[in-house]
Amino acid sequence: MTSKFAITRRSFSTAVLAAAATLGLRHGARAQAYPSRPVRVILPFAAGGVADVTSRLAAEKLGDKLGQRFVVENMPGPGGIAAARAMITAAPDGYTLGLITNGTAISAALYKQFPFDLVKELMPISALGNFELVFAANAESPYKTLPELLKAARAAPGTLNIGTIAVGSTQHLGAELFRSSAKLDMQLIPYKSTPDVTIGLLRNDIHLMVDFYAAMRAGLSDGKLRALAISGPTKASFLPDVPPVADAGVPGYEVLSWNGLGAPVGTPQPIIDTLNKAIREVLAMPDVIKRYQEVGILARASSPEELRTRLAAEIKKWSEVIDSAKLPRL
Repeated sequence: MTSKFAITRRSFSTAVLAAAATLGLRHGARAQAYPSRPVRVILPFAAGGVADVTSRLAAEKLGDKLGQRFVVENMPGPGGIAAARAMITAAPDGYTLGLITNGTAISAALYKQFPFDLVKELMPISALGNFELVFAANAESPYKTLPELLKAARAAPGTLNIGTIAVGSTQHLGAELFRSSAKLDMQLIPYKSTPDVTIGLLRNDIHLMVDFYAAMRAGLSDGKLRALAISGPTKASFLPDVPPVADAGVPGYEVLSWNGLGAPVGTPQPIIDTLNKAIREVLAMPDVIKRYQEVGILARASSPEELRTRLAAEIKKWSEVIDSAKLPRL
């Protein structure tokens, strides 16, 4: 015969299991509810640039997919430090995210006392895309290919110039890496803006300019500029007939600019997983792929760990370029 104690114990065990199941369901509901309010996305750039345009598109699509607005907040400033601080010191609850880029890696390498260890003090979520530098000449220049320009530069050391925007930018350091990798005696001239670089090229003050496709698209489209090479490892869909620098006389050269999203350390893994999954789905959308391609970006997601590894490798790479070029740390 079953004892009264046994019945009571069985009833108690059943109640405990039921309570545990209820708590589990509630926990699952909370996890699935993210996001339950708007999400802030901090950009270390001003409005209107390629990073801003592509981030806003990604934010719009993420909002559609996850049911809450992803609000882009532009926070430009030296080295992206203000934006990094705002993201890293925010509550780790998934409601403050930040754009991280190869420019972030360059800042960590360029500043003597960069205030954060980015590899340790942020949680990567996913890459958003890759984009190459374009090496271009004046369309009326005698240099029809990069090998022709390299030959001329080596035949007359110190007579040809390369133009880029500001010292310490991806464009500037990409040109420095090109110059050292090709062992060229070419002067590198920094300008304030891409239009200034373009004018210098059209006036023949410089013989080669290095910038991103989006910034040069108008000049390339109207035939004033001639693309000689791109900095990525393979040909790009937006310039299908233009070879990589590595295939045009400088073996091993590769510079890929990139964007990605990060969150403060301590952000719950289920939230990171939710965001990573949503980003992968957004970047696979045909209209997103097309709109990214129009500004020279290849939409490409990643795992959080792949993005962390890339960030660490880029900090090391650009630190070596800065040392090789003997650029002063800021």
